[in-house]
Amino acid sequence: MKSTTSTVKTSNGAARKKPPFRSLYSKPELEEMFRRFSIQRPEPKGELEHVNPFTLVVAVALSAQATDAGVNKATRALFKVADTPEKMLALGEEKVRDYIKTIGLYRNKAKNVIALSQMLVDRFGGEVPRTREELVLLPGVGRKTANVVMSMAFGIPTMAVDTHIFRIGNRIRLAPGKTPDEVEDKLMRIIPAHYLFHAHHWLILHGRYCCKARKPECERCVIADLCRSPEKTCDIPAPLVELPPQQIGE
Repeated sequence: MKSTTSTVKTSNGAARKKPPFRSLYSKPELEEMFRRFSIQRPEPKGELEHVNPFTLVVAVALSAQATDAGVNKATRALFKVADTPEKMLALGEEKVRDYIKTIGLYRNKAKNVIALSQMLVDRFGGEVPRTREELVLLPGVGRKTANVVMSMAFGIPTMAVDTHIFRIGNRIRLAPGKTPDEVEDKLMRIIPAHYLFHAHHWLILHGRYCCKARKPECERCVIADLCRSPEKTCDIPAPLVELPPQQIGE
């Protein structure tokens, strides 16, 4: 595949090209890879339960170093009583802690939930902002969280690199990188534009249910023939069929 380049701004504001990235996958191979993912999961969804952009921000912030299932169990009751920044502030940090105490780092996360709720009220009129630059100002919200919110709440194509995508990017040599930002940048450059909106979820779900961390299940992989991973144990792709609808929150 031809190398791809993009630009960054230097400290004085001038634009310069990033070093070229030469993908191991050709454009037709990338097209075929995401075509198969699109057939397997036509409408992939994030697995964090939420009812609006605010509860999505909170859920994603809580999911750091925690499973989606664990977060969902904790937030079901919380979001019934506090689904807006104002209601969350009225609840208070101590009661938020009580709701989320089954989640790792719950004390610090409760503090962040209250702090981000306060900033949303004070600075954004109680509304979740739509830009990455504004989202990352919120306590407990980093680039990954901002990207998830932009995609899931506002339909803006982004690539939120979590542990699954970071692993997939490196394991199958799709977008090798030492940092999540590096993997994100490469994925954004090589994923076919018409597949970009769902690509984040396809890669997460592929990593969660097939290309698993401890032992990838290559015999169940629909891209086994395309995969460049030195770890793979099978070259024959699994039958390409649509999977049953996701059971969100299970």
